[in-house]
Amino acid sequence: MLVATLLWSMAGVVTRHLDSAAAFETTFWRSFFNAAALLVVLSVLRGPRRLAATLRDGGPSLWLSGACWAVMFTAFMVALTMTSVANVLVTMAIAPLLTAVVARVALGQRLPLRTWAAIVVAGIGIAWMYAGQIGTIDARGVAGIAVALAVPIAAAANWTVLQKTRASGADLLPAVLIGALVSSALTLLPSLPFRASTHDLLLLALLGIAQLAIPCLIAVVAARTLKAPEAALLSLLEIVFGVSWTWLAGVEAPGRDALIGGALVVGALVANESLALRRAGSIAPPEPRRG
Repeated sequence: MLVATLLWSMAGVVTRHLDSAAAFETTFWRSFFNAAALLVVLSVLRGPRRLAATLRDGGPSLWLSGACWAVMFTAFMVALTMTSVANVLVTMAIAPLLTAVVARVALGQRLPLRTWAAIVVAGIGIAWMYAGQIGTIDARGVAGIAVALAVPIAAAANWTVLQKTRASGADLLPAVLIGALVSSALTLLPSLPFRASTHDLLLLALLGIAQLAIPCLIAVVAARTLKAPEAALLSLLEIVFGVSWTWLAGVEAPGRDALIGGALVVGALVANESLALRRAGSIAPPEPRRG
């Protein structure tokens, strides 16, 4: 899951280096390259016939998860073209809380106090990182934040679906492919006429393959082990990594508030996972019966 968040976090800094591609066109090409990569990878992993059978007989959970991926793919890129990377990322930071609530209602899943505390501390850290920007957001930025809100809502639903189907062993990897295809279809007409340069297409191919296809497949696999709120909580590292990418690329330099807030996020995540590992290690396996 940490690898997935690291790869996801490239989107903001790479998008800022595009030349001429507009909002819907960037979404279309990123989803297009994502779908192309997934077709190749899933055909190798599953085989073409099994992949086709899964898409045909996957049932409601597969298509619901696919719809959630489509919303996340589309809303995220559109929001990035309307407001700052920071505003989009901080909006996405409500995902762990939404996921915890949805998982509690839909799955009856109880979270330990340490995870609730980590969600609260991480939320404070994110708010601290970007509190100084609130007064500088214009009307277009507000609209961008509204679009970005669709991402954590869809993410909360998706993590819950992945969690619910874990026991059944359902194959939801093709749901990422469904999401990419739906996102491409929805944004094709608004993207015309295409204006992306060769430079843009190379960057969008990078996003489609390395920033979407690979980490999304990793996240689906990780969801087989992690609880939905824990996976969503770990995904907050995308925000910290995203700020680091922009700093390393010379796009933005993190200020004191960003450093303090990022430290709170990382500290909350490390504390939560460390306590979970200690608790797991303290539960000794039962001794085998003899005789």
